[in-house]
Amino acid sequence: MINLQWHGSRPMICVAVSYIIKSGHEERAVELFRELTGPTRDEPGCRMYLVHRSTTDPRKFFLYEQYDDQPALDAHRASEHFARYATGGLFPILESRTPVIYEPLD
Repeated sequence: MINLQWHGSRPMICVAVSYIIKSGHEERAVELFRELTGPTRDEPGCRMYLVHRSTTDPRKFFLYEQYDDQPALDAHRASEHFARYATGGLFPILESRTPVIYEPLD
């Protein structure tokens, strides 16, 4: 069970995104994710932003994000760093991207 008191009783939203990067672009993806991470973590509504890489397939990445609410996620997606490193950097080298938004049960 999630203790929402820890976050000031404000429910959050969670975004889980699975990425598969086009072959040959894996290291560029690592660079772009690293560039995107710092500014994203500094956003006022961002609670967590953590990028993972598969231990068995270097083309697969998993992104786990937590935001205060939908407006915080919208602000992230409208940010200059998202436009530069995600839309302009990662998206062109993607084979696939599967985002799913979750919210706490309690």
